[in-house]
Parts: sequence; structure tokens; C-alpha cells
Amino acid sequence: MRIARFTTGDDPRYALVDGEPGSEQLVVLTGDPIYMPVQPTGEQVPLDRDDVRLLAPVIPRSKIIGVGRNYAEHAAELGNEVPAQPLLFLKPNTSVIGPDDPIVLPAWSQEVHHEAELAVVIGKVTRDVSPEKALAQVFGFTVANDVTARDVQRTDGQWARAKGFDSSCPLGPWVVPGLDVDDLGVSARVNGEVRQDGRTSQMIFDVAHLVSYVSEAFTLLPGDVILTGTPAGVGPVVHGDVVEIEVEDIGVLRNPVIRRD
Repeated sequence: MRIARFTTGDDPRYALVDGEPGSEQLVVLTGDPIYMPVQPTGEQVPLDRDDVRLLAPVIPRSKIIGVGRNYAEHAAELGNEVPAQPLLFLKPNTSVIGPDDPIVLPAWSQEVHHEAELAVVIGKVTRDVSPEKALAQVFGFTVANDVTARDVQRTDGQWARAKGFDSSCPLGPWVVPGLDVDDLGVSARVNGEVRQDGRTSQMIFDVAHLVSYVSEAFTLLPGDVILTGTPAGVGPVVHGDVVEIEVEDIGVLRNPVIRRD
């Protein structure tokens, strides 16, 4: 099951995505499926219709929690040690954009990197959950790009500005509930060139551990998102690039990159 959030020029709506690539139909749902049972209205909309625009499948109600250095080779490529416990940071919900929305390079950074990630969407209020029960709190999974101003990350000493600027958190194209994410491919392409190619089985801390660990520090609310870390191969993006982040069995998240005058 794939759940998308979309608009045809009016208020955002949710839909099941049905059909093969290139011929998908949006089966419109009643309300927000995070908060109510999945219930089709009977309306169907072709995904390729001119007025259909996919949106970020979720706008976190309170927070996005990132996990740094959760792949050993990525930690090594930046000259960092593997953390003994998950390294957490926060991104504001104003950083979220959807499929095909532009990543806008900030004027105060000259070195912005892509970071391909599996994202976890929380479905229930979660506090101090055990790893054994953590996955029951998850609504589903989507694709993320943890866009990072790497030069600012190095000079600021903390990561709020480097990872929290507007458009630094593309999410999409949809949420997939009930997915086994223990060993999925996670990749990034820039202008068609493969830059990152890893697997979730390489994560130091798996999804259940991360949800449990995060819930010890922050109460997680429905719609909150956890970014699970990025594999090796991060690198710069510049004006005119097109970034595609893909997670196996979920889909491809595509965003152009622009720098405004």
C-alpha cells in the first residue's frame, strides 16, 4: 500500500496509489489516514493528470529528528568516529518540501550536500517505547534527502542552521506502511550519476532501536518523522542539478536545485 498527499489546486487530500509506474491512479481517501482508518471516497484521479501535484506525504506536526553518522562508511568519509549511541539533531517542519519542489541553496553556504535516507513516519503518540514494541508505533516509511550545508555544519559547531534551513528536508513521493526495512537499497543520483548506493542493513542502529531511543528523549507525535542516517557517498549539489533519492520498495524522490539571486 502506498499513501500519497496531493492537490489539484485546492486543499491537500490523501489517496492510495494504485497501478504500475506510468499509469498510477490516486484513489482518494476520506481525511488523514494517520488519524483515521483508510477509507476510499470512490473518486479516482490519474496521477499523470496535468493539474495533479504530489506534495510531501506528511508535514510533521511537531518535529523531524535526524540521526547523524548511522552508517560507518559515511562517518569515516567525513573523518568522524562511529557514535556509541545515536547522534540526534532536529529539523523544523518548515524545512519540508515535496516531490519536484526546488531545493533552494542558501546564500550563506557555498557547499551544500545531498544525503539519501530512509524516513520513518510515526503513527501514534510514543514515549519510552521498548525496541520490541517500537515498530508498532510506526505509520509507515518514506524517502528523504537530509540536505546539509556542510561548510556551515563545520563552522557552527551545532547543526541547526546547516540542516534546518528552508527546503532542506525533501520528503516523498509517498508513505508505505507495513514495509520490512531491514535490508533495502538507499541511493542518490545527481543528474543521473549514482553518488550514493547503500543498504539499510548497514545502519549501525536499526529502526526499532532508533524509535525507542528517540522516544526516551522526546515524546513522538503522529506525523513526526525520524531520518535514519545516510550511507557513504554524500557530495555537493549546485544550481541546475537534479537530485533523485531512491529507497527500494518505496520509490524515487526527485528535486531540482536552484540558487536565487
